[in-house]
Amino acid sequence: MDEEDTRDYREPCAQCSEVTWGITDEGKFYCRSCHNVIEKTKEVTTADSFTANARIFSISKGLRKKKKLEQGREWYLCEGFQFILKLQADAIQALGVCPQFKDEILCNLWRRYLQKSRQGYTKKPLEDMMRISKVSESSQSSDSQSLDGWSSLSESELEERQSDENSGPASTSRSRSPLSDDFTSVCSGSVDGRFHRPQRQRARMLLSMPMTLAFCSMSLLWLRESITLSELLRFVVEGHIPYINVYQSFPEELKLYGKDTHIFRVDSFPSCESIQQHIYKIAAFLDLPRFPEITENCVLHPNILCIKYLMEANLPDEIHSYIWRVVKRTGMGEEASLTFDPLAKPMIPINYDIKAASIVIVTLKLIFKLDDEFEWSLSNDAESVNRNKEGVEIFNFRKWYKTMKQALDKANEGVEEDVARYMWQCKKPIFYSSKTRSVVVKRKRMVVNLQQQFKKLTGSVPRTPQQPPSSFQFTWDEESQDKPCFHGHSLRAFLKEGAVCDLLNTGYWHTALKQCRKEYCKGHLQLEEPHLPRSYIFILNVFSFMLKVDSALLHAEVHETERLLLKEKAPATSSGKRRRRVLHLIPCL
Repeated sequence: MDEEDTRDYREPCAQCSEVTWGITDEGKFYCRSCHNVIEKTKEVTTADSFTANARIFSISKGLRKKKKLEQGREWYLCEGFQFILKLQADAIQALGVCPQFKDEILCNLWRRYLQKSRQGYTKKPLEDMMRISKVSESSQSSDSQSLDGWSSLSESELEERQSDENSGPASTSRSRSPLSDDFTSVCSGSVDGRFHRPQRQRARMLLSMPMTLAFCSMSLLWLRESITLSELLRFVVEGHIPYINVYQSFPEELKLYGKDTHIFRVDSFPSCESIQQHIYKIAAFLDLPRFPEITENCVLHPNILCIKYLMEANLPDEIHSYIWRVVKRTGMGEEASLTFDPLAKPMIPINYDIKAASIVIVTLKLIFKLDDEFEWSLSNDAESVNRNKEGVEIFNFRKWYKTMKQALDKANEGVEEDVARYMWQCKKPIFYSSKTRSVVVKRKRMVVNLQQQFKKLTGSVPRTPQQPPSSFQFTWDEESQDKPCFHGHSLRAFLKEGAVCDLLNTGYWHTALKQCRKEYCKGHLQLEEPHLPRSYIFILNVFSFMLKVDSALLHAEVHETERLLLKEKAPATSSGKRRRRVLHLIPCL
């Protein structure tokens, strides 16, 4: 239709000199090349006669219809978050998790949350209670009830409270439709967008974008799936699970406007710690029972999860026998210390991936010592034995270090490039108010125009296609020279001569083991890093990259694992000066 209406108009564009015209929904001509809108409009004629009034009437009528359509239907925030949860659940389901994940576990948690927070499956919605409280505060300050007061009432008490107030002065206000024009937010596309405030969000567990990932992680934990929290967040960063700009997939009738833009718009990725805190709060808010037990056969058990990290870190398989002993001595493999119980005091941490990585690091310190001397001296012996090529190849720490450093540097460069290219702004512009709409649309057209011009000038390199999701970030090949595999190498150079499992290393160094209060402790890595061996710092960086967590968080977990292994506390030290290293004899494993 546009070609037929614009074929008679052959004037070139004033900006790009192209003759490719199209017609907007308002009936104006615009350039398809640079999106420049001009004053010329589509002429509307009838079969009988042509009048100017008919043309003006036709255009204005079309504008009124479009304006009415742009308002969309009245909707609630929980509908938008439910749509996002469905997209995320479908993406996780496509990764091969249990079929019960979406329809049984996640759906039941979501329904329980809606009912508990009075956003659904209730006779007294949260929005109505907020409105009643606001009206009663303005009419009778002595009888006003806060939101917390309403939350402490039961369903029957709420019905009695509303029946008592029906005879009061606020009955006329409550009898109005909850979707009436007086109460519907004029600065938000959703009905209850104006009630979504940070203070109420903390008090009433109102929804946020990170909470959608918390619901998904809780469902995976209930099913004891192999996808850990750090792996789930990595899939989010890689784009396999929708999170950034997911609101642009909303149905056409769910119009995002006003305060909704701040609720659904995300400009950063959440951390593991923040998602864990959301999980703790949601589980306590919903009064969830004890989760299924994490047994030795479960993939979240440290004995099994450490195998995965040994394979990805390209470490010898023989290390796992020492990991099993560390897990047994520390008691970190017991069901009581692994199973998540929301009602337990204190609450059991659910960072299974970080715990497993800390066990691997402690085991590496037991075998290789990691003091920048022992591991390098024995690497020379391993290199001389490997020259003769007799039997199984001996693990060479120096060669492993060079291989991992090259792979880690290349992976970090790829991550930096992906972050630089990441499109935080969605293709579909959103508006905070009607006054800024024209400005936002104009800026969006200018950005698109500049991008097209730069592509023509620079000849931008096409982006590599997205890789399919994988549980491993590093791949190793025994026949490859760049990425050799060390899985089958022997630890004979680090064992006593003639011994099967007795380690040659007899000392274990560690920092001060004084237990700190978590509410005051800001982490020790920043103070201790100048005094720590470079080999230990490198291994911390390797596992922190694999888990996408901060090195300080992983170092703190290593500190806790060492306390359980040595079962003693070092003398108290001042907060400003922490002892460099303490040497202990290796405990009998």
